Amino acid sequence: MRNIMRKSFIFLNAFIILFGIIIHNNVFAYSPTDLYDNVWRLINTKFVDQTNNSQDWSKWRHKYDKRIQTNEDAYVAINTMIASLNDPYTKFLDPKEFADETNSIKGSLKGIGIQIGVKDGKLMVIAPIEDTPAEKAGLIADDEILEIDSESTKGITVDKAADKIRGKEGTQVTLLIKRKDTEPKYYTITRAEIEIKSISQKMPIEVSLPDGIAYIRLSSFISRNAAKEFSDILNRTKDKKGYIIDLRSNPGGLLTNAIYISDMFLDGGTIVSTVDREGYKETQRATRGALTKKPVVVLINKGSASASEIFSGAMKDNNRAVIVGEQSFGKGLVQEINRLPYEAGINITIQKYLTPNGTDINKKGITPNIVVELTEENVKNKDDVQMKKAIEILQKTINGQAVAAN
Repeated sequence: MRNIMRKSFIFLNAFIILFGIIIHNNVFAYSPTDLYDNVWRLINTKFVDQTNNSQDWSKWRHKYDKRIQTNEDAYVAINTMIASLNDPYTKFLDPKEFADETNSIKGSLKGIGIQIGVKDGKLMVIAPIEDTPAEKAGLIADDEILEIDSESTKGITVDKAADKIRGKEGTQVTLLIKRKDTEPKYYTITRAEIEIKSISQKMPIEVSLPDGIAYIRLSSFISRNAAKEFSDILNRTKDKKGYIIDLRSNPGGLLTNAIYISDMFLDGGTIVSTVDREGYKETQRATRGALTKKPVVVLINKGSASASEIFSGAMKDNNRAVIVGEQSFGKGLVQEINRLPYEAGINITIQKYLTPNGTDINKKGITPNIVVELTEENVKNKDDVQMKKAIEILQKTINGQAVAAN
């Protein structure tokens, strides 16, 4: 698809680090000091702000030469140096963080398929992933995990718990589960390769969907399978009259996914442009021949960021969809990830992006055509007023009625 594949690993993620990834392999023997110097040189040549936050970048190059003895020393020095850039998206990744990111891109992991978290000091199941060993074993949201393979989870961190639950495909893990108003029960579950699905068609339980409308919830653009999942759903719902695409609290992911999915709805036109440190502008355009020309409403909120804003901006500026909800997060920066020695990596902000109309949305966000706020009272009463408005707007559009922006 055009020149998109030239940058096949581009990320857009708001809250952590990601927008772009081009992985460079370094195979030479490196000392911890070399690792630090490698990072210095990469930032010196790639960081989008050529002034490096208005400082003399050369002062950092040999600042810690006599103090760096181990990889851990290098990690501390690198993080100190990067902090001077005052850019939350340029970030060093230690080996574990880099491995986690790689697994996110692949869209799979070895485990049982549960999302976990710590609440009030207790390790809890947030939700089982659909069609996984955890779901099939009967685990449900709000289950408390008391033990993992006979070891207490008291005081355990989420990362350590995840490491214990994950493992080689075909092996087993035993969890002691406490469910509300029941006695603790052991679950022995066989690990498998878990496909991380980005897309669901499950509606919020408090809203019923009228016939003729397809609902697509896209939780992230991270998995490289997301675009295929999305096209599969479009092909399965050809009989529908219109689409609601829910991007609320979607933090971003692969740029290629945002471009591919935008291209499914656009018949030509600009999708997004990027501008590098030299001022060079590169524009990605949609191909002719959309997969569907049926009406679309896109739901966004303040948690919709990066790739979500690329897609929303493309749909809005091309007058292809009505955007409903709240102002989006506002992340218009591009990161590139470089693979470093010792299985580490670094994300470096290398570009900014513009919507088709040339708008820089960084720290501003996408403004919906129809602004609908979801209040604490709405959440408490399970009243999804944003979804209700999206349904109302889409039905009017399907029926050929005019929709007035506010």
